[in-house]
Amino acid sequence: MDTRENFSARSSKVYLTACSSFLFACLLAITLQVFLFSPISPDPLQLPSQSSASLFPPNTLLQGVTKLGEGFLKNPEDVCMDKNGVLYTATRDGWIKRMHGNGIWENWKMLDRDTLLGITITGAGDLIVCDSEEGLLKVDEDGVTVLASHVDGAKISFADDVIEASDGSLYFSVASTKFGLHNWYLDVLEAKPHGQLLKYDPLSKQTSIVLDDLGFANGVALSADQDYLIVCESWKFRCLKYWLKEEIKGKTEVFIDNLPGGPDNINLAPDGSFWIALVQLTSDGMEFVHTSTASKYFLAAFPKLINRVNGAYTKAKVINVGTDGKIIKSLEDPNGKVMSFVTSAVEFEGHLYLGSLNADFVGKLPLNSP
Repeated sequence: MDTRENFSARSSKVYLTACSSFLFACLLAITLQVFLFSPISPDPLQLPSQSSASLFPPNTLLQGVTKLGEGFLKNPEDVCMDKNGVLYTATRDGWIKRMHGNGIWENWKMLDRDTLLGITITGAGDLIVCDSEEGLLKVDEDGVTVLASHVDGAKISFADDVIEASDGSLYFSVASTKFGLHNWYLDVLEAKPHGQLLKYDPLSKQTSIVLDDLGFANGVALSADQDYLIVCESWKFRCLKYWLKEEIKGKTEVFIDNLPGGPDNINLAPDGSFWIALVQLTSDGMEFVHTSTASKYFLAAFPKLINRVNGAYTKAKVINVGTDGKIIKSLEDPNGKVMSFVTSAVEFEGHLYLGSLNADFVGKLPLNSP
């Protein structure tokens, strides 16, 4: 072999070695990014098996909604009514908007943030709003007051839903103490309990932890006689009952579980039952992701892929649940034709009002439908 052949062979060997080193470095960097520097430390998630909701035949009832405020509202996550029938909602463009009894919408209060979630009207007529960055807010004609921003010295990071008790106390959920609204699905992927149920005392102006270590604490509702409170755990596919009456106060038990979707907001119906909005947390065919920690690490490293797994935008489901924890009725838009990512359902004067994080309207559905 002459000198040129030796040189060529050595050059090829050096080139292959360099390429191999480069590929190894890239693989190492990707591995470190995916695993060592991951924003999550995931556990496998047990998805629900066949549930009682499957006893109800599929339907398209949610496709029959009237679209209130279409084009005027941006992703209204929650709705509530005052005693005069005025509907309030918080939208992603930072507004608290309201619809009067004559159907006219109004831009009421600008809060200038896209982090407004659950809302409720107090007995005094004040609007209470969960801001996932600021905490618990009171909004009235005079402006905005922060009621609760910290608990036990820690900042409240993801206030989600709120309800007022008859004594004026405000019970509200914190979906996650680790992740925020804009990366909420990382909490689902991690599948570790970072949620809380908190209580704000208006007399002492103090906030305390009622329940800790919840699986994405979401909707909160009180029973008709306020003997107990229900809090939803979205990625645990269940709702918990927390007793308030004295003899068993503080006792916690499962109210309903194995739900065919993640329970979002929950609201008391006039007959004492509950309306629960269910979010499709996983796209069909992608269920395997939740049993594989490696898949979760990979998704967390490449967030754009999460939309392939998150099924919230593909369909809508709302259920009516009795005080015994049994499903009475199921309403659906099975392919998201009209509504998807429905997050709240409120019954008022024979109609259901539906909030959604994927709509430019509030849905209104008559409940005399079959």
